[in-house]
Amino acid sequence: MLVALFRALFALLGAGAGYQVARLLRDVYLRTDFLYISGLMAGIIVFGGLGYIVGGVVGRRAYLLLNQLEERIQKLSGGDFIAAGIGIAVAFLASLFVSIALVFVPVVGPYLPIFVFAFASYLGVRLSLKNKETILGILRIRDRFQRGGSDRDMGKARPKIIDTSVIIDGRIADICKTGFIEGSFIIPGFVLEELQSIADSSDTLKRNRGRTGLDVLTRLQSEPRVSVVFSEDDFQEVTSVDAKLIRLAQKTNGAILTNDYNLNKVAELQGIPVLNINDLSNAVKPIVLPGERLVVQVIKNGKEADQGVAYLDDGTMIVVEEGKRYVGSEVNVSVTGVLQTPAGRMIFARVSENQ
Repeated sequence: MLVALFRALFALLGAGAGYQVARLLRDVYLRTDFLYISGLMAGIIVFGGLGYIVGGVVGRRAYLLLNQLEERIQKLSGGDFIAAGIGIAVAFLASLFVSIALVFVPVVGPYLPIFVFAFASYLGVRLSLKNKETILGILRIRDRFQRGGSDRDMGKARPKIIDTSVIIDGRIADICKTGFIEGSFIIPGFVLEELQSIADSSDTLKRNRGRTGLDVLTRLQSEPRVSVVFSEDDFQEVTSVDAKLIRLAQKTNGAILTNDYNLNKVAELQGIPVLNINDLSNAVKPIVLPGERLVVQVIKNGKEADQGVAYLDDGTMIVVEEGKRYVGSEVNVSVTGVLQTPAGRMIFARVSENQ
């Protein structure tokens, strides 16, 4: 439909141009009515036919561009829309003044303003989006959109950009199955490439982890509570995957889903929301208070003399003072302290006196 519309439009423009050319040549070459009518018809047919052909080419190109534009619009935030609107408004005013002078150009003058406005709008949108922060800062609404948009948008969940570490980790699929996380998940193309390279690794362990990650993606796609979207955005000017994730989060106003400690800290420094699977895991672990008694099995020796190491069912490590001699045995211990570290929770305990 769009291609047919462009063909009709360009055919009419071509016919109009042929008519104008015939009128200009009337007094010089087409002095008789017969020659004038013949030249008029020839000009309309030739230029109209050329317009029909050019319109088909332009229409097909426009169809592809509109599809790409629709995908990009869906990723724009509220601040992007405001900046783009301002850019189009400025472009309209600028092209209006230029068009006044172009109207007097012979033959093509009446048609030039259309192309001037289209080019000015494109240029205005590109420049306004590139300087979005400055524009929103002038309007004093930058902070509002950085916090997540308008009040109406606050109820909408941010898109979650998944890091390779989370996919390989695998727990995200189980979390989504419980319904605690829902919404849109963005899988960047560069993350998918990294995952595929891991799955194709010559190292057996890496290869198995990569294939497990691909299986996790398949499980995520089958979850009804989440929507998995594959993004083709790739930022060629940066080489680090972590830097690309941050750039994509800034562009989509999304949150990064990861369990990478360094990426977590870098993203927080740049104001990017981070959902850390390890933080969630630590938050839902059962609370153990000093003085509480537990029955644990000492698995191995600790780092310090006479220490033993045991684990809770959720994987929390327990350092048992004077537990070295109980390695391989179950003992009653009393909790003496709990330490929260970036890597997780660590419990310190001492063997009970009545052991």
